[in-house]
Amino acid sequence: MKRVILMRHAKSSWDNLDLSDHDRTLNDRGRKSAVMIGNWLVENNYVPDQVICSTAVRCMETWAGLKETMGLEIEPTFDRSLYHAHGSLLREKLTAAHANTVLFLCHNPGVSAFAEELLESRPKDRDLYKYPTAATTVIDFDIADWSELSLRSGKLEAFIIPRRLG
Repeated sequence: MKRVILMRHAKSSWDNLDLSDHDRTLNDRGRKSAVMIGNWLVENNYVPDQVICSTAVRCMETWAGLKETMGLEIEPTFDRSLYHAHGSLLREKLTAAHANTVLFLCHNPGVSAFAEELLESRPKDRDLYKYPTAATTVIDFDIADWSELSLRSGKLEAFIIPRRLG
């Protein structure tokens, strides 16, 4: 079995309009959300073995919050091509993954579209289609190697957004 965790970065700040979109940081709510999602991942034993993260500052700061909360020693792969990547690129990256549980930390609309493409049936949860900041989907696959991945083959294990955690 293989598992992918698809997470959109937490809420970013718009306080400094001189920053490029790529360089925007998290706001206070975003930092709190990263901790909440990290706790939820640990509580549910959804702990990644491999992390692939966009180089956007808001993604790297979300990772820092997750890493600290979860006590992880994993060194992520920071990949600029994930900045606003489409599902086809995310799929390419996932089929090359080497771990059993892979966390992608990236952006919408690519991450939500990718989640929809992977799931074998349409989820009823409307928030999965909106994919608000820090939304996290856990999808399981009955495959031995990521190279065997096919679209519409994943089973939705869990979906969460920060406001449901408190």
